Amino acid sequence: MTRRLRIFGTVQGVGYRDALRFEAQRRALTGWVRNRLDGSVEALIQGTPEAVDALIAWARRGPPAAHVVDLRIELPDDTTCCSGFERRPTT
Repeated sequence: MTRRLRIFGTVQGVGYRDALRFEAQRRALTGWVRNRLDGSVEALIQGTPEAVDALIAWARRGPPAAHVVDLRIELPDDTTCCSGFERRPTT
């Protein structure tokens, strides 16, 4: 299962990307995470439905310093992904 997430709120400068990457690796998910110029965080996650759902539930609250106000979930057109979980540059 593959999902693209956009997370809005206080999610940059609070360790959100590194925490999401840790949680994804802990759940054996593949994909990537990056900051967006609009202040949001974007992630592509791929794995079992249970692991993807668990990470989405975590992403709704994020690490302690984050304040998530919106999380959007999309079904990406391209489901080709990665062999691990990467932190990508801001776009």
